[in-house]
Amino acid sequence: MDIVVLLKQVPDTEALIQIADDKTSIRTEDVKWVINPYDELAVEEALRIKEKDGGKVTILTAGPERAVESIRTALAMGADEGILIDDPAARGSDALGTAKMLAAALKKTGYDLIIAGQRAVDDDGYQVPAAVAELLEIPQIAMVIKKEIADGKITCERTVEGGTMVVEADLPALFTTQRGINEPRYASLPGIMKAKKKPLTTMTLADLGVGAGEVGEAQAKCKIQEMSFPEERVSGKIIEGESAEAKAAELVRLLAEEAKVI
Repeated sequence: MDIVVLLKQVPDTEALIQIADDKTSIRTEDVKWVINPYDELAVEEALRIKEKDGGKVTILTAGPERAVESIRTALAMGADEGILIDDPAARGSDALGTAKMLAAALKKTGYDLIIAGQRAVDDDGYQVPAAVAELLEIPQIAMVIKKEIADGKITCERTVEGGTMVVEADLPALFTTQRGINEPRYASLPGIMKAKKKPLTTMTLADLGVGAGEVGEAQAKCKIQEMSFPEERVSGKIIEGESAEAKAAELVRLLAEEAKVI
């Protein structure tokens, strides 16, 4: 089975994020970059399928040259090969533009199953996997916490508000991973050494057959107008009193006289 994992490199969730001078991006000079945590679940799930049923796991991402580091991390975990889509004309692509590039690459490489994280923790867009599935005209199942593959079909248990539901689809298909599906493994030292020798291909828009006028910042349907940090909240107030009744009375007074909400 040919499994492709869609991976995105994002800032470490513990990194100190600063807004750049243009007010539409972040400063990247001192940021540590990692595999998107939900995509890490996707890598682990792909490896488990490979270990059970055989096949090949390919890591596919679109981004700048530094994304190679995250692809190598996935290769060290056990993936077989990596593909990076890197083209200056693609900079600033929105979710649809990114999906167009990924779908074009998938049409060239082939696939039986595509796995992705349910969202990226940097922009929380949720859109790329669904758009890729739509462009490829294959089923998509989101927020999966359990799956079974048999007889050319995939059966997934996915989270919905207030519970779970079971969805079945024919392969090829795409599903996105939710927390609880697995616990990603760490890359071992032998895995890290082997990753250095595994194939990693860089593709451009020309390689994909995608025109520069189809992607990039100029073609983005969604644009960032300005970024800003939330306003600082005023500190809370502790209600003092000799008894619960006294505290309740003081709270009511403050709500009426200071907050003016009653």
